[in-house]
Amino acid sequence: MNPVESYIKREADAIRQIPVDDSYERAIDLIYKRVHEQHGKVVVSGMGKAGQIALAIATTFSSTGTPAVFLHPADAQHGDLGILRPEDIMILVSNSGKTREILELVTLADNLYTGIPLIVITGNKDSELARSADVCIYTGGPAELCPLGLSPTISTTVMSVIGDILVVSMMERIGFTTADYARRHHGGYLGEKSREQARRS
Repeated sequence: MNPVESYIKREADAIRQIPVDDSYERAIDLIYKRVHEQHGKVVVSGMGKAGQIALAIATTFSSTGTPAVFLHPADAQHGDLGILRPEDIMILVSNSGKTREILELVTLADNLYTGIPLIVITGNKDSELARSADVCIYTGGPAELCPLGLSPTISTTVMSVIGDILVVSMMERIGFTTADYARRHHGGYLGEKSREQARRS
């Protein structure tokens, strides 16, 4: 097996080994209640590479019928925390579960509106962040592909997959259609494709 094949295998194996339990169902139930029944939104946050995954999760939720925003944890300390409302729910992404800015965000959010539910995606289910969660979705904590064991590689892959699972599960829960997608996505190839599919359906 050449190096590229081995890298792909390690990434794929990490996805297959993501633990599957009731945390996904509980997370979807919470998101549905807060957003689709109580008219809140999903506020997603992460720092560094995990923050880029968090941003992707937020934008994909928004384009598929579940209003969501990305909140940078550093900017939250300089006024952007005001985007939070009492009916919202937060998804926090941190592989280590020890990210200082995310732990501080938990405290800041609770000081603003006590009791906002927290869904945590992490590779450290015994961390302080995991313990603060209403729902903790564990990635399995795979070793990084990076030869130094430092740069986020496999950890971001599995977090991205978990985000996709949450988004698709919510689409199914709310019965999100091609026509619904077309109304939210006007530009580009996907906008055109969704409108064509909506016309045919």
